[in-house]
Formats: sequence, structure tokens, C-alpha cells
Amino acid sequence: MNEIVTATAQIERQGWRRLLAISGEAAWCAQQAADLMAQLPGDWLWVGSNTPERSLSCAPQAIRTLLGREFRHAVFDARDGFHAEAFAALAGTLCAGSWLVLLLPEWESWAQRPDADSLRWSEGDCPCASTHFVHRFQQLLLADERALLWRQHDHHPISFVAPQPEHWQTDNRGQQAILSELLNAGPGIYALTAARGRGKSALAGMLAARWPGRSLVTAPAKVSTDVLAQYAGERFEFVAPDRLLADAEQLAPGVDWLLIDEAAAIPAPLLQRLVALFPRVLLTTTVQGYEGTGRGFMLKFCASLADVTHFQLDMPLRWAAGDPLEQLVADVLLFDDAVAPPQQSTPHYVSLIQDDWLRQPGRMAAVYQLLTSAHYRTSPLDLRRMMDAPGMHFQVAMQGESVQGALWLVDEGGLSAELATAVWAGKRRPRGNLVAQSLAAHAGSPEAARLRSRRISRIAVSPQLRARGIGRQLIVHGLEYTRGLDFLSVSFGFTPQLWRFWQRCGFHLVRIGSQLEASSGCYTAMALLPLSPAGQQLTASLAERLARNGYWLRQQLDPDGLPLADKFEPELTDDDWLELSGFAWAQRPYEASYAALGRLVSQDGVMLPLLRAALLERRLAADICAGFRFSGRKALLDAWRQEAQQGLAALDAARAETCQQQINSLQ
Repeated sequence: MNEIVTATAQIERQGWRRLLAISGEAAWCAQQAADLMAQLPGDWLWVGSNTPERSLSCAPQAIRTLLGREFRHAVFDARDGFHAEAFAALAGTLCAGSWLVLLLPEWESWAQRPDADSLRWSEGDCPCASTHFVHRFQQLLLADERALLWRQHDHHPISFVAPQPEHWQTDNRGQQAILSELLNAGPGIYALTAARGRGKSALAGMLAARWPGRSLVTAPAKVSTDVLAQYAGERFEFVAPDRLLADAEQLAPGVDWLLIDEAAAIPAPLLQRLVALFPRVLLTTTVQGYEGTGRGFMLKFCASLADVTHFQLDMPLRWAAGDPLEQLVADVLLFDDAVAPPQQSTPHYVSLIQDDWLRQPGRMAAVYQLLTSAHYRTSPLDLRRMMDAPGMHFQVAMQGESVQGALWLVDEGGLSAELATAVWAGKRRPRGNLVAQSLAAHAGSPEAARLRSRRISRIAVSPQLRARGIGRQLIVHGLEYTRGLDFLSVSFGFTPQLWRFWQRCGFHLVRIGSQLEASSGCYTAMALLPLSPAGQQLTASLAERLARNGYWLRQQLDPDGLPLADKFEPELTDDDWLELSGFAWAQRPYEASYAALGRLVSQDGVMLPLLRAALLERRLAADICAGFRFSGRKALLDAWRQEAQQGLAALDAARAETCQQQINSLQ
């Protein structure tokens, strides 16, 4: 332990942080961590599910509450499962001179052990092993001379890194230059992006402290603004985003700056409203892969604004350049999304499988990096899924040995008739099967969950090679490996441009969601490419249903740019009777049944005042609850279901009774 004290003093002088991995039996690992915590003074934040009785701890899923804070030394407990995003986020909170102690299962058996974290990304009901991720992590750890690995029953070495010529000193010249520009800035929107530890929150705090007028601070969570508050001092004034919008008339007057910390974590539509309220807005965000949002912030949100001045901080301030921990985390989680430049050669297309992470890891890493560069939501969760979740398939466009296009597909469907019907009835939502389940639960087709399908999870082409048909060719080549499947599916945020691409690839639009996506501000759309007679029949049925429901979908959402029919068809079909029965006697969602309910209340002689108020008079649920004295939305929903029962019975009592019996037999 004396050697670890000496090594700690060395990295503190150098301004570095290091990883110490401890692998072995659970009790032995915990004891080593306890000895280190007793020997080295520090905060010793413990992140993991096996939290000991101590004051400073955090569950992996709650790590976002700690972003923007700083700690000295931490333990990441990965003995039961490896939460990759939490691991990276924790590393980003550690100051210079810190150790990140990583607790691991026994080294030789780790790759075969079920990983509890896989329940988040494998879409299975039971944990699975993360074989490819573990093998790659182990190789990187063994190859890194600046990381320490202690294995039970082995020698526990303490390696010393080569000394730097001088003691580390913070170089904040880039930060000060940007601060100077902001202190002299006129009205406008300013975006500041950086990786962790570059001082962007500190810069925002200094702006608040030195600006002669008034500034307000907002962020997804106040607890994450600790660093900003420290530098702002008495000038720190925090207002939560929702309150800022609700009380804008009282809060906005007289405010010169709105400082939005970690802006990418705030839904885009809400952010759009916030930036319009103040003369000057500073948006700070992290462009680093573990949050899966920072890159999209620049790709989508800032690109949607008329005029944004962009600043970037590159030099780390909380630790020195070349920090061992930052480099190892970036290597493990492939944070570098640089894409190889295109060549002149004609692309050729190859199929890859997950074992290629072992056989040709560079090519698989390039696939992930290309997907990350093109898709703002790609995060380490997707990396874990790509590596080890069952049912993953990849098509790649290559120029020589350079990856220039990638298609990632995921197996879906194949649910039993009983389970698919339970999904349709609103009784079950098993893991996975994003499109297949949604088409059963929301589009009213349990057949979609029974058929075997494959969903396009991501598709990307290098920017310089776009609009040359490579994306379509990836799908064409992917079709060569679809024997036995009924359809391909895709779910995307609807824009006319994206929809034109999927149309050219042969897809048919079958569903449009009724809510805007928080991240993209678009409606979710789903489209199918049929591959079998059963797939063709399903696609035709769903497309016809979408067209018939277009009139009522237009009442639910903003129809501008959406290919929705506007013809009112009042007749109740067999599909409508099935949908209405599922709403009335099962748990079919109100939003999914909206069009059928609209046709029900439009029938002559049917008196359904609560449904009529919502569907024909278009009154808000809160207004209906107040007017009819319901305690809340749940009570109103129960009353709507009762009215649907009454309406069906009024139209055809015998048929309604038969439908009720059929629904009851499913439950």
C-alpha cells in the first residue's frame, strides 16, 4: 500500500488519473477496495449495485445527477454487470490525481458470466454473457502500461508512469479567450461544446459572475450545476426549465443571458422555446459518446437555428493532456468517431457478424464509429448491443479496407399467438421487438408480432458519398440474407426527405405516432418492406388502415408535411369492431383506438357524451374532468371504456356480447 501512495503522489504532480482494475472473488475485491479507501484520502464515490454502507454512493442509472461535479477517487463496481455509460461518466467526474478502482469478476470466467446490465440492451428476459465486449476490454487493459490490474492469487504490481519534465499546470488560455468574446457579445445564440473536463461549466459560471447585468441558469437538474454555481458565486440564479417556460413573463424581463448547462439533455422542442425568450443564450453541452446526445445537439438542434456562434474547448483543465484514464475509456468505448476519407474505387459490399469483433476488430470498430458520426443517439448502450445482444446483423459498404457505409439490422417478431394477442390487448409488453410490438399494440395488428421480421436499427453512409445510392445498395445486399423472413421494418423520425429515401428503397408507410419525439421534435413513423405473401398481406392491411385513419390522425397532430389522407369515412368495419372491443373490454390505448372511437361517436343514434366531448368537440381531458367532475385522467379513461361498451351494445347488442366474450377469453 505504500507504493500506491507514492504512485498517487506522482499522478497528482503530473495531473493524471489512472485505472486500477481488481479482479477476483467478490469478497476479496471488496476488501481490496476497502483497504485502498482507508489508505488514500478522498471522496471515494462508489458507483454500483453492491453499494456498501457509506454516505457517498450512486446507482449506475442515476449517474447523470453527478455530471458537472468533481470527485477525488471512486470505485466502479462491475462484479455483477458493466454499465458502460456510467463507467465513462464516472471517469469524467474525477479530478487530477485520482484513481478509478474497477471491481471485476474473476478474470478467466468473466467473459462467460451473465452480465446483469445486459437486461438493458439485449432485449432478453434473462441476462446474457457479454463475451465480445469483455474479451476486447481485457485485451485493451492488458496492453495499457499505465493501467493497473490486480488479480486474486497473483502478484499485485504498482507500475510507475514515466515522469513529466515539469509539474502539471492548468492551461486555460482557450477558456479565457472564449470568455472574453462572450463578455463582449451582442444579442444572439452561442453554443459551447467540449469533452468532459474542459471547463465549459466553469466558463459559464465565470460569465455569470463577470457580466454587468443579470443572468439566469437552467439545466436538466440543479444538482449538475455545482461547478457552474461555484464559479458564478453570488450571481448564480437557477430556474428549472419547466418553471422558466411557465413563468416567462415574470422571469425573462431584465435578464441579459440565459445560460443552459448540458443543453443537449433537454428535449429539443422545449429548448427551442427557451432560446426564443432571451436576448443572449449560451448553450453548453458535452460532445462525448456516452450520453448519446451531444453530437445530435450540433447535428440537429443547432443546425435548425438561423444563426449560432459556435465555440469549442479542446484543452483539458481538470487533468493534463494525455491523461491515461481518459484515453483508456475512449479506447474501450470507441469515442473517436473519425471516419476514413473516401476513395475513388467502386464500393463493394460484405456481411459481418458479431464474431468479427474477435476476427477483425478494426473493421467492426469502424462500423460503430461511422454509425456514431451519423446518428446523434448512438451511445455505448448501442456498442454493447452490437457486440453481444442476440439477433444482430450487419452489412457494410467498403472501399478497399475502408468502411464507408453501414447497415445494422435486428431480428424481431416470432412471438406466439397467445403473447402477440396479449400485446395487442395491452396486457403484456415483453422486452425488445420495437416495431413488431408497436404495430401490435398501437397499429392494431397482432399478426405483426407473430411474423418473423428484421428491423433496420441504423444506416449510415460517409458524408462525401451520400446521394450516390449506397444506402439503397446496402439494403439490397441485406435482402440476400433474409430467407424465412416476412418483412423488413424501420422506425424513424418523420421528415419528407427521410420518407422519400425509404420509399425509394421499397418501404410502405404503416404507422405515424401521435406524439412528437422529445429528442428530434418529429413524429415517429414506421414503414415495412414485405418479403413474403404474409408480409405483403400485413403491409397492405396496415397501409390501408393508416389511410383510412388519416382524417382522425389529423385531429391529433400537426399534419403539415405528413402524407395523411383527409377523407372522412364513417362506416364501422370489422377492424373497427375489433379495435373498439379491445378498447372497451381490454386495455387497448385510447390514442391507438382514437380513429375507431371517432367513427363510433359519429354513428347515428349513439349518445356518448364523454367520448363526443373529446373526439368531436375536441375538449382537453382536464377540461372534461372538470366539467364532468372526474378525479383525473384514469377515472375519465375508465368512463370512456364504459361508453365504448354502451355504444357497441347500442349498435348491435348480440355482436357486442360476442365480442366481449372473445376478449374475455384472451385474458
